[in-house]
Amino acid sequence: QVQLVESGGGLMEPGGSLSLSCEVHGITFHDYRLGWFRQAPGKQREMVATIDAGNQRYFGSFAEGRAIINRDRRKGSVSLQMDRLKAEDTAVYYCNAATATRNYWGPGTQVTVSS
Repeated sequence: QVQLVESGGGLMEPGGSLSLSCEVHGITFHDYRLGWFRQAPGKQREMVATIDAGNQRYFGSFAEGRAIINRDRRKGSVSLQMDRLKAEDTAVYYCNAATATRNYWGPGTQVTVSS
């Protein structure tokens, strides 16, 4: 059974940084592109960053220059760090594992940026 478990959300201050982690179970790790997406209230889900098995990374325009994504084969995990947080970064952040034919999501973790 495929399971994605996110951790690391919570209340964060403007200008601060977030660090999220996602453990991925039940997949052949190297077959999947891993990523982080987010969805703010009233908005569509959008890509924050993705990383494929060859460590090719893609970032949403808002994340360029302030986000880092890494995958760890040994731990079966993907992590996201993002700094210079703004109120607009408030959203539910979702972990994703995908191939051309399969797509799995974690339940999401709330990130709130507020003073």
